[in-house]
Amino acid sequence: MSYKIVFFDIDGTLVNDEKQVPQDTIDAIAELKASGIEPVIATGRAPYFFKPLAELLHIDSFVSLNGAYVVYKGEPLYKRTLPLSSLEKLVEAAGRNNHSLVFEGNEQFFANSEAHPFIMESVNSLRVEQPGFDPEFWRNSDIYQVFLHCEAADEHLYDQVFDDLRLVRWHPKAMDVTVMGGSKAVGIESMLARLNISPSEAVAFGDGLNDMEMLEHVGLGIAMGNSHPELLPYADYVTASVDEGGIRQGLRHAGLIG
Repeated sequence: MSYKIVFFDIDGTLVNDEKQVPQDTIDAIAELKASGIEPVIATGRAPYFFKPLAELLHIDSFVSLNGAYVVYKGEPLYKRTLPLSSLEKLVEAAGRNNHSLVFEGNEQFFANSEAHPFIMESVNSLRVEQPGFDPEFWRNSDIYQVFLHCEAADEHLYDQVFDDLRLVRWHPKAMDVTVMGGSKAVGIESMLARLNISPSEAVAFGDGLNDMEMLEHVGLGIAMGNSHPELLPYADYVTASVDEGGIRQGLRHAGLIG
């Protein structure tokens, strides 16, 4: 198969636990671009969380916020926001359970609690600035994703509460809340359709639970060696870990670099 485009998750894929990009990964992405293959970021992160990384790797197209906000070479291609009615239910339920929320727009993000330890811990793990404080941000702005801060033992409190929202854990203290039916795969498909590229001609790299649909959707789904065990059944190939040349090994397996 001759692949035309490659989608890369960020955390645990392009960057390691220290949020650093291994030099070998930087070199492999440069080789990929030199061969005429398009590299695209596909992440749960918002655009303002990965701008320096995109600049470092010279990548100007992305599927962000778990597929809810897609941009190709500076042009927005796809937007899917959380309905206000869904946000109202989420705010009410989280308030009832004393769980803090962070609301993510496409340009800025705000929390409904000030200096909450769960927010500080989870956001610090991304090596980005803490959110501002604005409990009403969700009422006045387009919200693409929300961080719900609770531990796994409390997830059951949200069972059967929402039929239109999807919760996926990404940190011991935090879950992503997105529109039901949304995923990186949905965002990727919007870009592939615009570029007239078949999913079978695409490659994707990932390591987390929010990468399942993405790896399954493309022609070659590659899981990192440091992946969550539950992701592995969705992968066509398991490469080395991020710090052991996993990106280069995967791109070689795909026949995209030497």
